[in-house]
Amino acid sequence: MITRQRLAAGVCALLAALAAGIAFPGGAVADETQATAPKVELVLDVSGSMRARDIDGDSRMAAAKQAFNEVLDATPQEVRLGIRTLGANYRGNDRKEGCKDTAQLYPVGPLNRTDAKTAVATLQPTGWTPIGPALLKAADDLNGGDGTRRIVLISDGEDTCQPLDPCEVAREIAAKGIGLTIDTLGLVPDAKTRDQLSCIADATGGTYTDVRHKEQLSDRVGQLVDRAADPVVTPVATNGAASCEKAPALKSGLFTDREEFGQQRWYKVDVAPGKELRASVSVADDRAVNPDYGVLLRAVTVHGREIVRGEAAGTGRTDVISTGLRYPKPESDDDAAPAETVCLQVTNSFSATSGVKTTPGLPLELTVDVVDGPSGHHDVASFGLGRGWWLLGALVLTGFVAGLLWGWLSRWRVAVWRTN
Repeated sequence: MITRQRLAAGVCALLAALAAGIAFPGGAVADETQATAPKVELVLDVSGSMRARDIDGDSRMAAAKQAFNEVLDATPQEVRLGIRTLGANYRGNDRKEGCKDTAQLYPVGPLNRTDAKTAVATLQPTGWTPIGPALLKAADDLNGGDGTRRIVLISDGEDTCQPLDPCEVAREIAAKGIGLTIDTLGLVPDAKTRDQLSCIADATGGTYTDVRHKEQLSDRVGQLVDRAADPVVTPVATNGAASCEKAPALKSGLFTDREEFGQQRWYKVDVAPGKELRASVSVADDRAVNPDYGVLLRAVTVHGREIVRGEAAGTGRTDVISTGLRYPKPESDDDAAPAETVCLQVTNSFSATSGVKTTPGLPLELTVDVVDGPSGHHDVASFGLGRGWWLLGALVLTGFVAGLLWGWLSRWRVAVWRTN
């Protein structure tokens, strides 16, 4: 009996161990999927002005609810979606209290469509328009994980909680380097609302859309939620230094940083013999700046000798200015030759207009790629033809043969004509 009991206990222990072995990897996969899942938070203005009935004969609030219901039905399974409101709860006239009125209606996570729709159905236009505080809270809601993060803000009016400027809030969020994008939609907006929402979107590389119809609202919100599920390369936040000696060492990849007006930022890249360094930089003027500006990207040795440079100038007609450079490192006869450290210097000549804050710095995006260098017989420097030599030879031969044939046919036709 004792033997049978021990055997049964051993079998149970074995089954438990197998079950645990199967369960834990599944949990690890689930955790990994959760960490990389794209996250979206819809931030809805529920202030009193949302009662206005000027969207296809219905109220702005009704149009927003309809759009949310349609978007919730179509949200991709892999997207972790949440909903936050602003101006939904406080009905009083105390501005200080009204500017605290933002709450998470539905937490960011796996979507239960029924629960989310039920929560949206309870909303009624109520109070103030604290856009800045709502964006700060929404950024916190999306913290954690390595997937894409996107805020979709829907509002019909300007922020009523100045001096906390929502545009400055968006710049501060972007300056954290967490890869969060804010897209904005203005419901029947006036010029001031349009300017403010555009500024919020521009500060984080997002988009702004005017909305005047229900179908337009549903389509646009759905597009932005779907876009979050698209695979993208997430830039890595880095901090350039004031000199090459203290600069961070970068590998191939996409990086983001912030650069003050007229500031220099330095980075380092190792380039092995036979490799080619390709680098490009984009600097965005996410606020009002004076016209006539430029950006300079230089590759220099650790001793300060310039290797190559790329530069571009602007006149205020675009909000991004970019330039790039290439540096092929010649091959070495010594197989053990060390890599060369190349210092990349980024300089801008932007200047802020009167009354515009200069902090945080301008958003900077740097792309670094170290690839195999061009081979000798395929070198693009070979009269600019590279591998086009064989095509040129084929064209010359074809032309020569065609000329001979044409000449022979012409002489034959003349001979025939004379004979006749």
